[in-house]
Amino acid sequence: MKPSATNLPDRIHPQEAHDLMKEIGLVMVDIRTPPEWMRTGVAEGAVALTPSGPEFVNDILDLLGGDKTKPFALICASGNRSAHAQRFMQAQGFTHCINVVEGMTGGPGPGWILRGLPTVPYHHR
Repeated sequence: MKPSATNLPDRIHPQEAHDLMKEIGLVMVDIRTPPEWMRTGVAEGAVALTPSGPEFVNDILDLLGGDKTKPFALICASGNRSAHAQRFMQAQGFTHCINVVEGMTGGPGPGWILRGLPTVPYHHR
């Protein structure tokens, strides 16, 4: 079945995230820290946003055009922080929050970088 915004799983691998970003415009948020982004770069097409402070939920909502039902993915280094953030976002009423397992640098698998998926340098704003 071809993926659509209504039939996405709640966990995907980096290659799937990359494909969905291209195929359906999946919003992906890299929730690591600025030093991590500086070391490895950010997944191409992802938004770098650290989940600290009460503004995080509003920042995500802004990225989604105010629509808590719009799918988006969270990626961290290994998939652990993104799993915690996913549960938090679901508790805030976001219905299609997806965890990118393996993360950028690998967890229970090689991760975005070792899979050879594209990254871009992080530039501090």
